[in-house]
Amino acid sequence: MPVAIITGASKGLGRALARALAGRGWDLVLDARGAKALAETAEAVSAQGTRVSALPGDVTDAAHRAELVAAAWRLGGVDLLVHNASALGAEPLVRLEELPLDGLRRALEVNLVAALGLVQEALPLLRASRAGAVVAVSSDAAAEAYETWGGYGASKAALDQLVAVLAVEEPGLRVWAVDPGDMATDLYAAAVPEDREPRPEPAAVVPGFLRLLDERPASGRYGAPALLDGAR
Repeated sequence: MPVAIITGASKGLGRALARALAGRGWDLVLDARGAKALAETAEAVSAQGTRVSALPGDVTDAAHRAELVAAAWRLGGVDLLVHNASALGAEPLVRLEELPLDGLRRALEVNLVAALGLVQEALPLLRASRAGAVVAVSSDAAAEAYETWGGYGASKAALDQLVAVLAVEEPGLRVWAVDPGDMATDLYAAAVPEDREPRPEPAAVVPGFLRLLDERPASGRYGAPALLDGAR
């Protein structure tokens, strides 16, 4: 069975992706900081008959990243790495004049540095896979200038560039940055708690991600709306 590592997998998009991949027979290594929520997700996913290794921890911890890849190796390798773990930098989001520099550093560490660290750790197994792929969950804030989203958007823009260069350097892999669009997630609620407008559930955009795996288009940046249109 193919094996995927998914970070930030206890809730939201990460959990929805885990459930969808498990439904397709993937074995999974799941990461999140919250041990209780991660265990609940792992139990739900395991009920679909897949093998799951759930490792609570922080992706900024190099030892934890090594544990994730080692767990994937024990399951057979790494065919897909999904970097979904994200940090806002401030909760709720604030204008740049108020953005704590430690918060910005945290966003860069989680959204960017940890992504590269995990890729570096997993590269030998990704290269050995017949269909190795990396998915970096990006944001429209990486490409658009929204008030208060400066620190988070900058970290995601840097992630987009890192992924683009990785795609050039690793032509044997598929490397995709994906903007999932608006979703009803805890991250968004923490970012803009006063915004109560209804948003799609994360599971609604999962077919777009699955389309990437099915069709394996060229490495690059993709938006969920276009992927979903093609998936219907």
